[in-house]
Amino acid sequence: MAKLLVLILVGYILYKMFKGRSAAKEVRRDADQEEETFRDPVCGTYVARGDAVIGNLEGRKLYFCSMSCLEKFRDQLENSEKNSIGGEK
Repeated sequence: MAKLLVLILVGYILYKMFKGRSAAKEVRRDADQEEETFRDPVCGTYVARGDAVIGNLEGRKLYFCSMSCLEKFRDQLENSEKNSIGGEK
């Protein structure tokens, strides 16, 4: 009878150990699946790195939700540069 109780206890302990490991793997897998997001400077939409259109401004990466927002940003830069040059005269 004592052997049966010991076997049940050992089985229960092994079950808990392996169950805990698989739960930890699931949590780790979920954390790995989370992707970093960036805010589009034009429209404010959050976009995942893998889906973003990436622009470069003075060595700094900017992330956009679409090519349209990237083009709007470039147009805004050009207009602000023209205005600042025109204002110096």
